[in-house]
Amino acid sequence: MDAQQLAQVEALCETLYTGIPAKFEGSSEPISRNDAQQRLLSLQTDAKFIPQCQYILDNSKSQYACLVASNSLIELITIHWNSFTVPQRIDIRNYVLGYLANNGPNLQDYLVLSLIKLVCRITKLGWFDDSTHRELADDVQKFLQATVEHCILGLKILNQLVDELNIPTTGRTLTQHRKTSVSFRDVCLFKVFQLGLTSLKQLQGGTINTDPAKKATLGEQALSLTVRCLNFDFIGTNPDESTEDVGTIQAPTSWRSIMSDSNTTDLLFYFYANTEPPQSSKAMEAIILLSSVRRSLFPSDKERAAFLGRLINGIREMLSKRTGLQHQDNYHQFCRLLGRLKANYQLSELVKAEGYMEWLELAASFTVQSIQNWQYSTNSIHYLLALWARLVAAVPYVRPETGARGHVSHLEKQVLLVAETYVESMLGSVESVIMSEGGLDDPLDDDGSLKEQLDRLPVICRFQYGPVANMILQKFDPLMTQYRDIVSAIGNNSTSAAPPDVQTRVAIVEGQLTWLTYMVGAIVGGHSWSSAHMSEGQETIDASLSRRVLQLSQGMDYRLTSSNGVSRSTPGLEQAMLYYFQNFRRVYMFMWDQMSTSSSDSGGGEHLTVVGMMTAKLDSGGPSTKQKVYQRMFEHLGMGEHTAVANLIVTKMGNNLKYWPEDQDLIGKTLDLLHDMAQGYSSSKLLLTLETVQFLARHHTEDHFPFLGIPGNARHRTTFHATLTRLLLSPNGEQKLGLTFEQFLQPIVNKMTQLGNLSPTDLRQEQCRIALIGVFRDLRGITASLHNRKTYGALFDILHPNQLPLLAKVADVWHDQTDVIISLLRFLNEFCHNKANRVNFDQSSPNGILLFRCTSEVVCAFGARLLSMPALSSNDPEIYKKRYKGLALALSVLNSALGGNYVCF
Repeated sequence: MDAQQLAQVEALCETLYTGIPAKFEGSSEPISRNDAQQRLLSLQTDAKFIPQCQYILDNSKSQYACLVASNSLIELITIHWNSFTVPQRIDIRNYVLGYLANNGPNLQDYLVLSLIKLVCRITKLGWFDDSTHRELADDVQKFLQATVEHCILGLKILNQLVDELNIPTTGRTLTQHRKTSVSFRDVCLFKVFQLGLTSLKQLQGGTINTDPAKKATLGEQALSLTVRCLNFDFIGTNPDESTEDVGTIQAPTSWRSIMSDSNTTDLLFYFYANTEPPQSSKAMEAIILLSSVRRSLFPSDKERAAFLGRLINGIREMLSKRTGLQHQDNYHQFCRLLGRLKANYQLSELVKAEGYMEWLELAASFTVQSIQNWQYSTNSIHYLLALWARLVAAVPYVRPETGARGHVSHLEKQVLLVAETYVESMLGSVESVIMSEGGLDDPLDDDGSLKEQLDRLPVICRFQYGPVANMILQKFDPLMTQYRDIVSAIGNNSTSAAPPDVQTRVAIVEGQLTWLTYMVGAIVGGHSWSSAHMSEGQETIDASLSRRVLQLSQGMDYRLTSSNGVSRSTPGLEQAMLYYFQNFRRVYMFMWDQMSTSSSDSGGGEHLTVVGMMTAKLDSGGPSTKQKVYQRMFEHLGMGEHTAVANLIVTKMGNNLKYWPEDQDLIGKTLDLLHDMAQGYSSSKLLLTLETVQFLARHHTEDHFPFLGIPGNARHRTTFHATLTRLLLSPNGEQKLGLTFEQFLQPIVNKMTQLGNLSPTDLRQEQCRIALIGVFRDLRGITASLHNRKTYGALFDILHPNQLPLLAKVADVWHDQTDVIISLLRFLNEFCHNKANRVNFDQSSPNGILLFRCTSEVVCAFGARLLSMPALSSNDPEIYKKRYKGLALALSVLNSALGGNYVCF
């Protein structure tokens, strides 16, 4: 490479990173950013370009050009590693280290990071080649002993080195990665960890004299290094990086002296208390990791108790002084620390710690304050709830005389305060959000945080179930009265037609009812059927709470049906109701078959199911404890027996499908619930006895359920028909539903007949698009629920020979419309898939050959059309949707047909 070529490379790099088109001599057209990128990528294609990259680094004054050269070297070294001799690898490593030492302080951060990554990649790949590579930490000490700028550079190298050795590299096997990683852990990691702590001690002692900005940078890099070392994958568990939950830190025994040293803990608490974010939040993250160190690292319980005592004292001091908690990052990390403390230490250890009672009171006060200021802590509340849930869950395993006197009653008091504050604050958040007119985010809209909070709520509330339930009922009853009055005033009109003040009142009341419904759903779903809890009588409290929610559901349903869908609740309240139904189903709808059998036994019935006979045999002395609890629940519920309650739930779901056609999320969750109920053994038998399910099976068309005709609900059609087919084909399903499989399919067959009679020109009309997609979606759902030879044969006999020719016709006519062709190919892929050996015709039957012929006709028709179409540009953003998706499905269909064992080859 010469100076002229270097100038061209620099111009291309400027174009790539700034977007300003470059012009070269002899070319009339300016070079665009895409063209510049393609030309520069050629530097990464062959190892022969390494000298050119070095020439750019040595001679270019453009940092963009140096960045391209550095990135190219990383790719070339990684891909062509085996093309270099050991001396060449060491030369390249030394060259880049020297370049950083001479020029690093004057380079931009992005270039420095790229060069550091190059050094660390060479070190990783050459770890076992030569001892020189394993001495990088020693080489970096020279940086740490030089200027402040070089010290920062050295810490950056160590940070990247730990990351590089901890994260698998693409193209290398996991075995290679672990071998290198384990060697690095044993040889080098502890030394790196000590260097990070030494840098922090120097900053603490004031031995580094520089300006505050550079001190802050040094502190941040040293703390980041400490966090990375503690977060290292010591034993090859490959933890999920997407989660914030910290597992146990499996630090080696050789680290014991530093881990158990009080100076280490004090150092991190010092940096937390005396710095600003991001240094302070990094220090807190290091404390979290330190608190998660494995139990066996400490030689005795006494040393572990001393370590725990230091942690609790540090946390107590932070809680009492509110040190640094005004910063969002610090606050979030501190909530993680509180949540993590109980996860790594048993309650029996905590209660023995000095100052436990004070710590408990301070933690409760902090939790209450955090929940009351929910608008600043939505993403952190679930960590605090996790702390209290874990404390509560451990109470049965701790003797009352262990630790401080009266610690159980003190915990009960604090937990009740936390639970009451949570309910009060979440109800109060509704009005605050509405009055802010978009200024505040609604906690109900954050599905992730909401789910995390609701998962922790049952354990906390059931610890003091009576008082908490009474408080919820005291909130629920007045809101129900207000809601009835407002709905009566609105009548059959839409809420949006009401005066603004009425709309605001409705929004507030419905929002608060939404929260209460979610809470009741979570608490009822936390009911335990273990023998230790069944005698506590909590099912009667479940019944009291459930009665309010089910009455609310009846009111919502009446409002919906009486106005023919005009007057509706908010979608949020409807989704909360589905959440409650899902939890109620899981806890109280699994014994229907046994209870029905018991009822028929007492009435002198002669017919017993298999489950009924087993139950009768096991419980011949009378109803089991579970059955008694189940009976008490529905007696206290006061809304009829379990069948009546189930019918209420399913009727509400049916009306959701009828009156909420445009809300895809609500339709999807309703169908998911119905599908879950159909999959349960007992709940599926219960569904077959309900009139609503019988109506669904007989009227699964757009005329009765408009959601089927909305294009956005196409995928929900599959779930809907899969669920109905599963129920219909279950034992005695056709008899109980009063419908045969052929009658169930008749509307779909009629639609296919109409479409099949159209000419290709008429079939291509736009009005046929939705009909075709709907038919194929429906058939896919039906086919997915066929699991044996008999049911599959019934479907094949219905479709062949009159309906199957439509498939190849559609593949030919609609080949260029991805929505139609994808729905066709997905159905066909399911139809020809021989799962559970369901495609098993008689030896003398030609059906296997006929099925393969139909399949091949569709694939050939689509493939022929695809070949005749003009090629798409590789830069087309929709190339996958337009080409590859359909092509992949067609190949999958062909694979299933060839491997289905229903055609001889």
